[in-house]
Amino acid sequence: MVDIHSHILPEVDDGSKSWEMSVAMCRMAAADGITHQVATPHANDRYPYDRAYLQGLVAHLQQLVGDALTLSLGCDFHLSYDNLQDVLANPARYSIEGSRYMLVELSNYSIPQQTTDCFLKLGDRGITAVITHPERNPILRENLQRVVEWAEQGCVIQVTGSSFTGFWGERTRRAAHWLLEHDAVHVLATDAHDTEKRVPVLSTARGAVAEICSEEVAEALVEANPRAIIQSQPLPYFPRPVLGSYRKTSGT
Repeated sequence: MVDIHSHILPEVDDGSKSWEMSVAMCRMAAADGITHQVATPHANDRYPYDRAYLQGLVAHLQQLVGDALTLSLGCDFHLSYDNLQDVLANPARYSIEGSRYMLVELSNYSIPQQTTDCFLKLGDRGITAVITHPERNPILRENLQRVVEWAEQGCVIQVTGSSFTGFWGERTRRAAHWLLEHDAVHVLATDAHDTEKRVPVLSTARGAVAEICSEEVAEALVEANPRAIIQSQPLPYFPRPVLGSYRKTSGT
């Protein structure tokens, strides 16, 4: 399996707090069957993104874990005005290992109408937005049709694996399930932050998706599609999303 979203670099954001934890997270991922992990530290107002410095951390962590798994660098890109201007000027700076793909995290507090135009501008610069965990976003959870429309536009939708296992609550699980049923999930990732709660494990989510859809779809979401992303290739599994209304439900 390939994990394109994890916070395994130490002391750079709210993820790993030490080199020991980073190594432990890598070994946990490898034990789960993850062979390639992308380190995606936050790039936002709180956590400045220094690509050269972070690349050095990735290289050092790779030395520490040896051939247990392969590491790459990307970022968890917060879609703000300043960040957008910078990525339009320097599109390779934030992408996953110099590929055409970049993780994009949307605010929990406001998602402007012009967000769609932002994705189009990124596309004009050769960058495909990988929208991270929309099922966990309280605004998007109430309007999942927007996510389907972005998928139809060509954006990649990445759901957190543990959303399917109930870790984030029933409302989030139902949203993830709805997106999957409407062919608007392209990648599962761990969004791992530690070794106890937000862990680098994908196998349980793969099993859950296999039960909902099929083993072929589950394999695409944790292997074929994320591998195509790190290789800057078109996704082999990208079905036409199914538009439909999302029925709001109560729950946590």
